[in-house]
Amino acid sequence: MAKRKSGNKAQAIEGVRRRIDGIDAKLHALINERAGLAREVGISKHRDGHTVDFYRPEREAQVLRLALGRNKGPLRDEEILRLFREIMSACLAQQQPLKVAFLGPEGTFTQAAVLKHFGHSVRALALASIDEVFHEVEAGNADFGVVPIENSSEGTVNYTLDRFLTSPLHICGEVELRIHHFLMGRMDSLRRVKRVCSHAQSLAQCRDWLKEHLPEVELAPVSSNAEGARRARDEKDTAAIAGDTAAEVYGLTVLAREIEDRPDNTTRFLVIGRKLFAPSGADRTSLIVSGGHTDAPGALYRLLEPLAKHRINVTRIESRPSGKRKWDYVFFLDIEGHAAEPRIAKALASLKQRASLFRVLGAYPRAIQ
Repeated sequence: MAKRKSGNKAQAIEGVRRRIDGIDAKLHALINERAGLAREVGISKHRDGHTVDFYRPEREAQVLRLALGRNKGPLRDEEILRLFREIMSACLAQQQPLKVAFLGPEGTFTQAAVLKHFGHSVRALALASIDEVFHEVEAGNADFGVVPIENSSEGTVNYTLDRFLTSPLHICGEVELRIHHFLMGRMDSLRRVKRVCSHAQSLAQCRDWLKEHLPEVELAPVSSNAEGARRARDEKDTAAIAGDTAAEVYGLTVLAREIEDRPDNTTRFLVIGRKLFAPSGADRTSLIVSGGHTDAPGALYRLLEPLAKHRINVTRIESRPSGKRKWDYVFFLDIEGHAAEPRIAKALASLKQRASLFRVLGAYPRAIQ
């Protein structure tokens, strides 16, 4: 009797496996059909163009939102997003992959942001500085770039903001990445750690944990988390704080997991490119504005008044030195909606009349989680 039950169970499992094989074959055929249609769209629009010419972030955002709206489980939304992102990435790269520059080296969170936004069917170019990322995109050596802009714990990456004052590039998208920090090294216990290397922002994001568990250890800021991991690989008694991918890349042992002080620690990255894109239906617009004499009473109010009048939500505002003269500032604004929407376009036209400096940095799909 036991053997019969076992045999029936094995037959049932084999039957399920055959059904899975059938579904896999249908999925494969549909993916190939989708790839063929994607190729037709590209060829019909840009017969002699490059991949970047028919990349449409607003369309990809719409596809991902539709996928989320259809999802009833059992796969989580995050997994559905990743699957559809990779399908779109592979379809787009049929002729040649997009070239995306990022703040490297390999193993950084910025590289993870590239893969989250563009999928793995891209050519990711690791560069040594934010300035180099801007230069490579400006020169056309990269189609897009990805740079950090702010962290939920430590605030704005000012150098990225300042670079927009002199760069003609636009913001084409944004990525929000949950940041988990791992302590790693060649040693086998915390007792052997004498030095911790990491980017200054990562050290700050783990400040309380370090005070509690490694109060006497030297903290050494370096240019990137990946550079910290490289030093941990090459230097005795040195550990690093980085993402878990860096442990794999540099052959290190993870000594402590998720040591960030805040459980919601998130970094926002910007995708930069050479042109603006159409609305996706759930967008954000970024601006640079100045009233000329920012020390005059009511200068900022005059700039913001048209936005308030048209009931436009300002989600972020930062001031930075203009670089023209001392104590002169410009304002970076993020607002909800797309610059091409009639209500927003009307408000921005009014704002432009009041401003001595006005530029739309980008109007782009909000990050999809």
